[in-house]
This record gives sequence, structure tokens and C-alpha cells, in this order.
Amino acid sequence: MRKSFFKKACLALALTVGLSFSFSSCFAGPHQLRRSVDDWDAKLYTESPWISAALWVIPVIPLADWVAMAGDFLVTDAYHFWIKDAWDGKGTGFKHAEFLGSDGYMNSMLVGTGSWMKVESAGSK
Repeated sequence: MRKSFFKKACLALALTVGLSFSFSSCFAGPHQLRRSVDDWDAKLYTESPWISAALWVIPVIPLADWVAMAGDFLVTDAYHFWIKDAWDGKGTGFKHAEFLGSDGYMNSMLVGTGSWMKVESAGSK
């Protein structure tokens, strides 16, 4: 009886450790689905801020973001981390779609010309 319990406890511990290691990688990755939802939102906002706002209030965009995050966690990020990136030490990037609104655009804070609240005109690119 004791031997059986010990065997089950060791198996449960090994499974827990294994799942912890495999799922922890799912938080890192290119986040393709989630960033695609972000691009969709950016496109909507440049075309019609009112429609974008409505889809945040209803909450279509937050739900799409949650579903995309789950898909990335379970499939996209896990695949890219374990199959593509972990072994060569080079991460897979994500190229965002570019939508320059007629009122101008803001750069990422990670871009050299990016500055908080600074709007550049679409013609200056």
C-alpha cells in the first residue's frame, strides 16, 4: 500500500514539474495571434476611432485578445519556444502591420525617434 502511494506521489511530482517547465515557456514567444489582434485594433482605430471604441466597450476586442492569448499560450508560443527558439538561442520576432492614420502616428517607445505623446505626421515618414 505504501509503495503504491509513494509511486503515485513520485509520478504526480514528475508530471507537475514537467508541465511547469513546458507551460512556463508558453508565456514567452512571438505572440502572433495576440499581436495580430492588436494590429486589427490599430487598423480599426485609424479608420474609425468610434468603431474601435465601441468594440472595446461591447467587449469584442478584449474577448478576441483573450482568445488569441490562449491560442498563443497553448500552441503558437509553445511551438516556437520549444521547436524553433530554445535550442538556437534566437527568438522569433513579429512584424507588426503598419497603419499610419491621417491625423499622424505615434512611434513605439523602443524606436529611436519614439517619444511619449509625440505625434508625427504621416508625410514625415
